[in-house]
Amino acid sequence: MNESKFAHITKVHPCFNEKMHDKVGRVHLPIAPRCNIQCNFCTRELNKCEQRPGVSSRVMTVEEAVTHVAKVIKEMPISVVGVAGPGDALANPETLEFFRIIDKKFPDLIKCMSTNGLLLADLAEEVAAVNISTITVTVNAIDPEIGKKIYSRAVYDGKVYEGEEAFKIISEKQLEGIEKVSKLGVVVKVNSVLIPGLNDEHIPDIAQEVKKRGASLMNVIPLIPLYKMKDYQRPGCEELSTVRDSVEEILPVFRACTQCRADAYGVPGKEDKHLDMTPASHY
Repeated sequence: MNESKFAHITKVHPCFNEKMHDKVGRVHLPIAPRCNIQCNFCTRELNKCEQRPGVSSRVMTVEEAVTHVAKVIKEMPISVVGVAGPGDALANPETLEFFRIIDKKFPDLIKCMSTNGLLLADLAEEVAAVNISTITVTVNAIDPEIGKKIYSRAVYDGKVYEGEEAFKIISEKQLEGIEKVSKLGVVVKVNSVLIPGLNDEHIPDIAQEVKKRGASLMNVIPLIPLYKMKDYQRPGCEELSTVRDSVEEILPVFRACTQCRADAYGVPGKEDKHLDMTPASHY
């Protein structure tokens, strides 16, 4: 079932098929401001100019988000509606509430979500019940020695975990969640942030593990040096290609990711917009 579903998704999803990346659009709804983990390279912000994940010009209510989808699909070719932040999709109950409404109002749209995976195992049945087609789970390590340097905190089931303990609960829940939703028929793409000198040689190990758990596709994205990792080097094209080539021996790799904002909409790299956009002529 998953293979045929994956084949269908790759025909129409701009983040799963490089040939469709500049032909059809997606709309990200910034309805999920809260996050339950702290990555050492992540800062979540509300601003109008940075082009990266974790950024939105504002946070929408569910009602505003549904209205925005109705407006955007009339203006341009949109195949996917997604929630990617600016925090974590599943750490915000508004996400599943939004998808319940979208599933009834716009059943033909592909419903997509990005998550850190901490709550994925707990909410897998609910995710499948609202007909979410694809999930992107960010997995940056499976080795505790590496993982404890990437994540500093996790809040799970009312308890705060720090350092290596935080990583262990994150990793356990990510892998369990990928396995669970895959078995429920959701197509899973795994994002891994390439951090030079830390997880660059480790990413093929991640690919092996997530493939065993049911992931269909992988996306290796370059570190944007921020927060505690602001002094790290951003990986170059050659380094990125080398790691992607290694991963491709294990799983298909998506190579056209533009690391979108949490409020992006339109056709990636072509007619790409975000909320409250200031025209270029204003700068």
